[in-house]
Amino acid sequence: MRGRLCVLLVFLAVEVVLCQQKPPVDGKKLDDLIKQVFTPAPTDARNNDQFRATTVVGQQPLSCTCVPYYLCQNGTIKTDGEGVIDIRIKEPTCESYLDVCCQAEPLDTPIPPPPQPARVGCGRRNPDGVGFRITGDLDGESQFGEFPWMVAVLKDEFVKQNEPPVKLYQCGGALIHPQVVMTAAHCVAGKDVASLKIRAGEWDTQTKNELFPHQDRNVIDLLIHPEYYAGALYNDVALLKLDAPVDQADNVDVVCLPEQGQIFDLKRCFASGWGKNVFGKEGQYQVILKKVELPVVPRQQCLQALRQTRLGQHFRLHNSFLCAGGEPGKDTCKGDGGSPLVCPLPNRPGHYAQAGIVAWGIGCGENGTPGVYANVAVFRQWIDQQMRNMNLDPGVYHF
Repeated sequence: MRGRLCVLLVFLAVEVVLCQQKPPVDGKKLDDLIKQVFTPAPTDARNNDQFRATTVVGQQPLSCTCVPYYLCQNGTIKTDGEGVIDIRIKEPTCESYLDVCCQAEPLDTPIPPPPQPARVGCGRRNPDGVGFRITGDLDGESQFGEFPWMVAVLKDEFVKQNEPPVKLYQCGGALIHPQVVMTAAHCVAGKDVASLKIRAGEWDTQTKNELFPHQDRNVIDLLIHPEYYAGALYNDVALLKLDAPVDQADNVDVVCLPEQGQIFDLKRCFASGWGKNVFGKEGQYQVILKKVELPVVPRQQCLQALRQTRLGQHFRLHNSFLCAGGEPGKDTCKGDGGSPLVCPLPNRPGHYAQAGIVAWGIGCGENGTPGVYANVAVFRQWIDQQMRNMNLDPGVYHF
């Protein structure tokens, strides 16, 4: 099946700034001083995973070593992880765009990340990221840790005999409890539970250099809504119980859930996911977790828009759905199925509740047609009951 997020795939890099120092003014003639300052730097050299560049300033050689971005500040090692990274800069000096070239003595032991703050309740979004902030995010890239409830649902598949299985991306999901992920039923129905895993805290799928690592857990139980109808995706919700709780961190936490019947009409909300940038075979899955801001569309307005498509004038929108989007070029797409649509809580600034689960749509952002999501507020009582059946506390996602 398919879900949706219209964004462009980007190739990432970061500009490396070499540590420099001013030459002293010693009274020499200006021409001599210019020659001294602009002495050509030696050719770059690579040595396995570590690259060391040297520049000559005032005839004094300065060396720098590629280290994680959060370890370098003003040319020296730091521990607070603050910084700004431009993902659009090309031709990096370091192999990873999350590394910078920094003058520092070799470290005997790694410096640990900063301590984790006390938990501040469900649904906490980090709009400025965690540990660093990216710039150049022109195609809807999220910040690292911006949506700490976001997870990837994976499936173990054996590709070659006598080799370990590979983890294949299935769809998105959201942590509603440290030991429970909510996703779309169409993503996991018919799958072997023993082959399913989730990955929390993921951001860039092609690097492991983020400040906080991702966390993998096995799925041990799969609960699909008893009235799920695969033909039209009615009641498209499923819960995945994990073999062990995830560890709360800045980039891993739970989302809030709405009250039964809560309405989010006209709210400006966020969908996130690693789905394709355009519909069809030309589309590509995303490397960095993307986000798109969408309005929740009132039911009657959405129905009218959907009836203008190939669904026809007799189409009826099931009461288990809500709609969001309708703005040209902004939508979710194939591969985003199961991913959360979250809306701000009116009385808790910076906190969000999951209003929807990416389900289906007509194309991806075509002709301003809204996307269709499973309406989480319809299932709140069912979710609470399943949590109690698993002897887990539903109060975790209360706001």
